[in-house]
Amino acid sequence: MSFTFPALPYPYDALEPYIDAKTMEVHHSRHHKTYFDKFISAIENTGLEQLTLKDIFSRVSELSPAVRNHGGGYYNHNLYWQCMSPNGGGQPVGLLAEAIRCHFGSFDDFKIAFSDAAAAHFGSGFIWLSVTDGRLEITSTPNQDNPLMDVVEKRGTPILALDVWEHAYYLTYQNKRPDYISAWWQVVDWDQVEQHYLDALHQ
Repeated sequence: MSFTFPALPYPYDALEPYIDAKTMEVHHSRHHKTYFDKFISAIENTGLEQLTLKDIFSRVSELSPAVRNHGGGYYNHNLYWQCMSPNGGGQPVGLLAEAIRCHFGSFDDFKIAFSDAAAAHFGSGFIWLSVTDGRLEITSTPNQDNPLMDVVEKRGTPILALDVWEHAYYLTYQNKRPDYISAWWQVVDWDQVEQHYLDALHQ
């Protein structure tokens, strides 16, 4: 594998007023870039650089904390950025919409359950919508863990990620995490999330 640091798929100010440009710039160019740099340093000349992230995470319990923390930070932010768009918001359609209705009753019920999990999560971490054995599951992980890792209680393939570290929202929302969560729904790119869902079903 050749790991690279991706540019954002949109300008830093593209998600305003929901997520401000300064937060996006600092979050991407400093926090995410640092995770990437330290991950590359942690796997250099170990043989891990020949593996995929999924393969690395599948045995992360055997590896150094640096690989777990910085590899997770690298992957988690990649997915977080992909799941947002200036043309986001609304509701999913197609197969993903059907799956959400099947597993949660309705989109509104799913949205409440996901938002509640995000608001209730203690400290830093991520909230996920993942595919586990063909089913959709909402889970949360601390710090930079994710559902691909063999250290988590509920494993799966993530298709939607919400970053609830304070650096993701503090400049605008301070300690009002529920306000950030509510705003974040306005930029979720459901077309991209559905593509992640379809990809996960075929893995």
